[in-house]
Amino acid sequence: MITPARRLTAACALGAALTACGTAPAPQAPQAVRRPTLAPSPAALAPLFEHGSRTRGRTVALTFDADMTADQGTRAAAGERFDNPRLIATLRRLDVPATIFMTGRWAEEYPAQARAIGRHPLFEVANHSYSHYAFTDDCYGLPALPRKRMRTDVERAFAAFRDAGVRRTVPYFRFPGGCHDRRTLETLASTGVTAVQWDVVSGDAFATDADAVARQVLDEVRPGSVVVMHCTRSAAPATERAVRKIVPKLRKRGYRFVKVSELIGAAPASP
Repeated sequence: MITPARRLTAACALGAALTACGTAPAPQAPQAVRRPTLAPSPAALAPLFEHGSRTRGRTVALTFDADMTADQGTRAAAGERFDNPRLIATLRRLDVPATIFMTGRWAEEYPAQARAIGRHPLFEVANHSYSHYAFTDDCYGLPALPRKRMRTDVERAFAAFRDAGVRRTVPYFRFPGGCHDRRTLETLASTGVTAVQWDVVSGDAFATDADAVARQVLDEVRPGSVVVMHCTRSAAPATERAVRKIVPKLRKRGYRFVKVSELIGAAPASP
């Protein structure tokens, strides 16, 4: 999750007739299709992806961070909600594909929701770490993860997805807080993941003004953009309302919503 300093956080709202951050699971066979990744750099760094092609049509990827930090279990037990069923239901109703960057701890807390999201054809689930601890020092107040535990943390998140029954996982990773450096990219190179950042910050973290969030996205989106938003109702309560404003306006401009995997698959090969 990205703190207010980065203008990011998490959003997913209430849905009475829904099961978790999605509705009842839609039975789907496991996908055998291999998801596209970027090639590692010649310097043996994990590849980093921020946006797609600016010239291959009007596509945009909405991404949602389903955050939960490893030490937030007591807050969840006390009633704080880190999920957002209404947001996922809105994406389904509007027929909007999306990539959900999920922490392993979130999948453990909401296994039915993780499973429902991970089995629905509109969505793909990517890795946002297990613990949501920072991969660098000084990352907006997040606890820092020792380098020797970074790879294990990523692998533990994928294991949590498997345990929850998530089927549509993709080999993409988003750093908690977006914080990374050369050292972290070196550490993750052997995991085979593509690190996915963004070029449009929605500003939904802790925001209550859906109009302001929508305006920020609409002002900044360009062809190939990756928009970062959140799927945690306690930390991003305006996100679902903002999505209802963003989607029809971007479609009116001729944009087509895609998953991150489609943007990466259309990226030109490295020389």
